[in-house]
Amino acid sequence: MRPDTPAENVDHPAEAARLERTAGLYPEDAEALLLRAAAHRELSGDRPAATALYDRLLSTDLPLDAPHLVRALKASNLWEYGHEAEARAIIEGLRAAAPRDAAAWVIVAESLESHDELEAAQDAFTQGARLLVGDAEKPPAASHPLLFGRHRVRRMLGLPHDDWDIQADTLHSMPISLDELHDPKRIWSLGSDNPAELAAEITRLRAELGAYREALSRPYPVAILHWPATELTELLTAYPTLTTEYPSHAEHLATIESSLRELAASGTPNLGIVTGTVPSYEAFAASESTSPSDPSLLPQYATTLAARGRAEGWPPEVGVGCWCGSGRSYGECHGTTAH
Repeated sequence: MRPDTPAENVDHPAEAARLERTAGLYPEDAEALLLRAAAHRELSGDRPAATALYDRLLSTDLPLDAPHLVRALKASNLWEYGHEAEARAIIEGLRAAAPRDAAAWVIVAESLESHDELEAAQDAFTQGARLLVGDAEKPPAASHPLLFGRHRVRRMLGLPHDDWDIQADTLHSMPISLDELHDPKRIWSLGSDNPAELAAEITRLRAELGAYREALSRPYPVAILHWPATELTELLTAYPTLTTEYPSHAEHLATIESSLRELAASGTPNLGIVTGTVPSYEAFAASESTSPSDPSLLPQYATTLAARGRAEGWPPEVGVGCWCGSGRSYGECHGTTAH
């Protein structure tokens, strides 16, 4: 949830203000935009302003995609500027609610960890892992940070590896092992006068930072525009010239899958799909002072939706429903070799 750009290269107050303005223009995307704005407020040191944004989201009448994550971020932020009691109350409420949101659990556990409450942090990581990993042989990607964080805290507590720690080691793909990255003795090497020890620690820190940035700070995806059947019918009824772009809904879906596969084969990373709606598209066309019947507007619309956090990653994870909305799993639908 946190921006990846180093503080010295970004005017965080200005970026936060820009995102807040954009949220006003696109209320359907306010959650993603205001969370990013709050992160910039935190990075600028204006934590009360970040809390105000979290409260703004929590008080909205619109349903939130990740209300537990918003509360976790609010608690973490409050604790950082002296509101420990309120932060603890939110954390206890979240743990009692037992959300199935890995990011919320990570934020809660890392907040406890950052305040040296390692046993409580391990309990939070473990509670989240029970809910989201369980006995799965292949944990969902969203749960990996839970297992990595739990491994780190348990290492600091001097606890022996259990099955989840072993699983975390298996999932970890960096050249330096988790055991080495999470070795409590590393802290002593930072005070060493031995250049070789300092150089080794710098290498480990770079690997750890690289893994963290890769997991949490990916740019918005290269996204393909998807129209559900009812939306495409409405679009073509209103703007029949776009029929040349979309001869049929079935062909539209097949083109999406084939385009994404071609991009993947060419080495393009971070692919995604954005779902369009006619009202949203018309509003975008108006903002660009262009007619919705202009085909060149379609890729611009897709890029804008992706930049507003509306993209779903492609390909879907194993067992997840197909992106087309058929109700079947991706592997049984557009993920088959027949498409």
